[in-house]
Amino acid sequence: MASELRLKPEVTSGRSQSPLSTLWQDSITILWGDWLDLRVRLVQVAASGLVSPLIYILAFGLGLGNTMRSGMDGGNSYLEFMLPGMVALSSMTICFAGTVFSICGERLFTKNFEEMLLLPIHPLSLYLGKMMAGILRGLMTSGSVLLVAILFTGKIWSFLNPLFLLVLLLNCAIFSGLGVLVGLTVKSLESVGIYNNFIIVPMSFLGATFFDPAQLPAALKVVVYLLPLTYTSIGLRAAAYDMSQFPWYSIVVLAIAALGLSFLGARQFANQQD
Repeated sequence: MASELRLKPEVTSGRSQSPLSTLWQDSITILWGDWLDLRVRLVQVAASGLVSPLIYILAFGLGLGNTMRSGMDGGNSYLEFMLPGMVALSSMTICFAGTVFSICGERLFTKNFEEMLLLPIHPLSLYLGKMMAGILRGLMTSGSVLLVAILFTGKIWSFLNPLFLLVLLLNCAIFSGLGVLVGLTVKSLESVGIYNNFIIVPMSFLGATFFDPAQLPAALKVVVYLLPLTYTSIGLRAAAYDMSQFPWYSIVVLAIAALGLSFLGARQFANQQD
């Protein structure tokens, strides 16, 4: 039935809209539905992903960091070295977890997810709307970590320049998209823990958040550079401290990953049965 409804042409008054315009407006409609629920929990969402990065900053950046140097050419302290990684880590965590639990709540508990599947809109709009809601959660939490980073370093424009924000946005898009896929496929909340333990937690420590991957042995480099968070961490670090050394390939890799997840997400929504 859902597939039949999606195939029905939309009846509009006046001039017909372009497919891209309709796709965008439908995505914003889905996002708006999530925003109505999200806006009453703004402080909770912004603070929820701040706890772990703040602990890492205090324990590693100020504790361990006082006894070592980062090894960066600019002579930055280890605290400054790891702060972009903490931004990447917080955005990954909250984008994935927030999106997964939001969709799981609708599918497994409130049981109103099927109503959304019956909407006569394109599956890609459903994916984009849910993904953008995850991006919004990630940016809110990342904003809290960015504030901490600015307070510790005093470098405002290092963390607020357009290139830094672009890499951060792509990272949020990737892990929000991954959260959509996981949220659509899991059968219980226990299954979410499996994905978290085998994907998110290992990536938190292996995604170049605490170390420079260039210094790893060749065999480990292969593993580390398979993780999208690695490209986010090195991209954010270069955008914050040394744009002349910015790895432009990281934007290409992150953009391809985000587009690939969009394709998979739209296909999953088109075939979703709840």
